[in-house]
Amino acid sequence: MKINTKYPINILSKWKCFLGAMLTVTFMLPATAVSQSSPAPVDLGTAGDFVILTKAGITAQAGDLITGDIGVSPIAAEAMTGFGLIMDPSNTFSISSLVIGKIYASNYSDPTPAKMTTAIGDMKTAYNNAAGRTLPDYTELYAGDLTGQTLTHGLYKWGTDVLVSAGGVTISGAANDVWIFQISGKLILASGAIVTLSGAAQASNIFWQVAGEEVTLGTDAEMKGIILCDKQIVMNTGVKLNGRALAETIVTLAVNTAITSPSGVTDIKNDLGPQEFELFQNYPNPFNPSTRIQYSLEKAAEVTLKVYNLLGLEVATLVNGRQEAGRYAVPFNTNKGTLTLSSGVYFYRLEAGSFVSTRKLVLIR
Repeated sequence: MKINTKYPINILSKWKCFLGAMLTVTFMLPATAVSQSSPAPVDLGTAGDFVILTKAGITAQAGDLITGDIGVSPIAAEAMTGFGLIMDPSNTFSISSLVIGKIYASNYSDPTPAKMTTAIGDMKTAYNNAAGRTLPDYTELYAGDLTGQTLTHGLYKWGTDVLVSAGGVTISGAANDVWIFQISGKLILASGAIVTLSGAAQASNIFWQVAGEEVTLGTDAEMKGIILCDKQIVMNTGVKLNGRALAETIVTLAVNTAITSPSGVTDIKNDLGPQEFELFQNYPNPFNPSTRIQYSLEKAAEVTLKVYNLLGLEVATLVNGRQEAGRYAVPFNTNKGTLTLSSGVYFYRLEAGSFVSTRKLVLIR
């Protein structure tokens, strides 16, 4: 058999060039096209029981509303300013008209000091866990400016500040996907910036580990996720945070800041939920100037919660709309807005579907 050897070198060279080009195209595919597994979530331990947890203090302003427990340690309760703290008779926690939840400090009665020491230790462990993750899926992505981008699950790392301007950023993925952002500099959400969740992405599975001097959330910014900050977190007027603010130093809130604990698989507790409709006694009672009214809904219903004087005249509407089954706590502040009430006995009435209940509260000026 005779083999044709005409121009063998040229032919082989062309094939080599062709194969080389194919390999080059393969290796130049963008990183987002490469399939990757989602990182494991960061275990918050008992720090996950708090929506705000700090070592050095929390500052609040009028109009703030925090849904969830907050706490400080090793610093004492005096480092939580603006809350108008009201001590529970047990001396293990306090409450505030600004907080739908309990407030803890290291100088409260046992077992609170040990509880807070453990939570602060767990916060540090969680921070180190997030900071210590290796082999990032993305490094220095978009030079730290995430404005207008869509981020899929993975481990992200920046050696600089990270900025989200007014154009916002979208975090997109499935319910079990996890995002860990390792940021060596500051994290800045500009005024009006919104972190939007897409698909079934959960705020409870997003972790912002920030080593820089500050996390700053600008006026009317909307943030989602767990902030693990080595220093301080500053939230300006009108900020909304669906997540947790866990800081090694302080958390500062401006006027009308709203913080809610994140929903998601990591927040599910061994709790079957309310088994009946119920209206509870307000606390504190008597009160001045604010108190808190709690109730539970067995199932979703159209709900109204109103306050009346002794003549049966309505003086305030606290709730008016449909609510899902669950437990609720509503602040009633007689110094808020244009409401001016004199000392005396008042009544609050809950209507939820066919359920109706009324209780008495006492205002002392």
